[in-house]
Amino acid sequence: MPHPWTIVPSITALGIPLLQQSLCHIYAMSNNLKDRRVRFNSNPVTEVRSSFPASSTSMQVYHPTPPYSPVSTSPIPQPYLLSPRTALIHTLDDDSLLNIFHLYRPFSLGEDEDDEAHLSGGNSTWNLERWWYKLVHVCRRWRYLILASPSHLSLCLVCTHGTPVVDMLAHSPLFPLIIDYLGDITAEDEAGILFALEQHDRVRRVRFQLPVPKLQKLITAINEEYPVLEHLIMGPLIEDNNPILILPERLQAVHLHHLRLTSFALPIRSRLLTTAAGLVTLNLIIHHPSAYFPPSTLIQWLSFMPQLETLVILIFPVRNLDVERQLTRTPVVTRLTLPNLRWFGFQGISAYLEAVVHRVTTPRLEKLQILFFNQLTFSVPHLKQFMSRTESLRLASATSKFSSKEVYMEVYPRTRKETEIYTLRICVLCCHLDWQVSSVAQIFNSLSQMFSSVERLTLEFDEHSRSSEEQSEVDRAEWREFFGSFSNMTTLLVDDELIEKFSHCLRLDRRMRSSPCRMSCSRSTSTFAQQSRVTSMKP
Repeated sequence: MPHPWTIVPSITALGIPLLQQSLCHIYAMSNNLKDRRVRFNSNPVTEVRSSFPASSTSMQVYHPTPPYSPVSTSPIPQPYLLSPRTALIHTLDDDSLLNIFHLYRPFSLGEDEDDEAHLSGGNSTWNLERWWYKLVHVCRRWRYLILASPSHLSLCLVCTHGTPVVDMLAHSPLFPLIIDYLGDITAEDEAGILFALEQHDRVRRVRFQLPVPKLQKLITAINEEYPVLEHLIMGPLIEDNNPILILPERLQAVHLHHLRLTSFALPIRSRLLTTAAGLVTLNLIIHHPSAYFPPSTLIQWLSFMPQLETLVILIFPVRNLDVERQLTRTPVVTRLTLPNLRWFGFQGISAYLEAVVHRVTTPRLEKLQILFFNQLTFSVPHLKQFMSRTESLRLASATSKFSSKEVYMEVYPRTRKETEIYTLRICVLCCHLDWQVSSVAQIFNSLSQMFSSVERLTLEFDEHSRSSEEQSEVDRAEWREFFGSFSNMTTLLVDDELIEKFSHCLRLDRRMRSSPCRMSCSRSTSTFAQQSRVTSMKP
């Protein structure tokens, strides 16, 4: 009797719609096994030797009880039916099946999410890496084919909450391990984690977000070399003034691609940071003053990372004066070029940023994010030089928003669209409107040469608190300095609530009176008010 599950016979003949239907077949077939969980118990392990060329070596395959039986012969649900010109699935060649399996793999590292999700390894757990567990129970041929292609399909075993790790590893192929624990853990979980971390040559990814006492205990177990480790993400469950976490000095991972550490003190001679030549993403979040490292140390670490594409640093706010004094004692003398850096994010004080960008060149930078903590004065001449050395930063339109706790400016390479990603974002954490205007006016005045290409400026305003409103009278000179940074602006769109706060400054300024943007200001005010009701401009 012909098997009811059918599919087109060749991957080369598949168009995109048919390929999608093929994946739907696989989805339906795997979901047909939803009651057959992949279990790890004490049943005997069967030695299997595949007949396919890729599986010339023996492989231990553990399957659940009862022994494997054919899949259901119930008809294919109507949504998954193909055209009449179909073939039995067993006629599909191995290469075609492998390509379909490869496309079936889910995103598990935040590749299809926003930047913050990508830094944290994705918003979902890494349980998605168990995608192949059901497929190996569809039929014996699929089982052999998948288990014989672990590298091509990136097969891994996932250790997470509730996983009987010791039992699983005893009855499974020697696939790489993914260790993922977000939240509190039980004593059984902790024992399983420690056992998994002992498999140094198998650990591919590690992500811990745990209570500090338990995280400290686990950190001591990773003071070794992990030759296949690619992702390492660690931090406390709650970010507060907990005792500082110390990264083991002997921890080493030569194939590390992604590193995110929160609230860790980093040894200056850390092997992890000095041997990861292939590192692509580095995200360091320093909340505790005792974990502070000077700009010279950061640049020294970066010199070992020529492949870096993403660099996001948060430094616990120290005083500008303290950083400047430290730089006089140990100035930054190393010059560094990061040829592949695409995204640079910094949160801290201006003196620290100035020390870093003064000695670093990023010719291919596409996205620059800066957040300054509460400061009264800003001087960023080196930031201007840094941006001028970056050929790919294009600035055409800008949006500035004054809110109750911060003011920020986002600059786009073209006229802003809802789907467009900004090129530059500068944010200052401060409350009162007069403080906000003074801060951005100082910064933008230093960067006025870079903003000369901006032709369209949008100003948004969120209602401030009553106490803030009482201290929000802005000096005319500061508004004029703010607008003076955009010398070639032709279009100005202003929130109705903000127009009355500075319109008198525009009327009194001769330069603004003669500027083309004055003619569009009054017209654009009502236009912006209408647009703002139907368009959500999110930061």
